[in-house]
Amino acid sequence: MAYVDAEARQDLLDAIAEATEHIGVALSAIGAAYEQLDEQSGDRLEAELFRPVQLAYGRSRRTHAGFAERHGLPGRTFEQPPAGHASQGVKGYLDAVVEAGGEADAVLSTLQYSMLPVEVGDPELRAGLSDVRELLGDLPARTRRFVSLFGR
Repeated sequence: MAYVDAEARQDLLDAIAEATEHIGVALSAIGAAYEQLDEQSGDRLEAELFRPVQLAYGRSRRTHAGFAERHGLPGRTFEQPPAGHASQGVKGYLDAVVEAGGEADAVLSTLQYSMLPVEVGDPELRAGLSDVRELLGDLPARTRRFVSLFGR
C-alpha cells in the first residue's frame, strides 16, 4: 500500500509541476507582450494580466514545494521559459497566454476531479490548487477585454 501512496504523491507532484510550467509560459508571454507596448497599455497589461498570472505562478510553485516537503519528495526549481519570437506581436503573445493558462487550468482541474488530492489527505495542497485555479479562471476573459481595448 505504501508504494501506491508514494506513486500517487509523485503523480500529484508531477501534475502540479506541469501546470506550473504552463503558467510560466503564460508569464513569459505577458512579459514579451509588455515589451512591445506603450507605457499606458503596458500599465494596463500589468494590472489586468501580469499580476494575476504572477500570483498564480508563485502560488503554484509554493504548492509544489510545500507538498514535496511535507511528503519527503524531491522538489525542483522552475526556470522561466522563453516567450517566443517577437514577430508574434502583442496579439500572438496574448494568444499564447490564453493557451498556456488554459493548459494549466486543464491539468489542475483534471487533478482536482480525480479526487487524488483528497485521497492523499493534504488540505494545503487542495487549497493551493483552488487558489491557482481561481487566479487563472477569468484569464481568457481578461485577455479578450485587454485585446478589445488594445490601442484605444
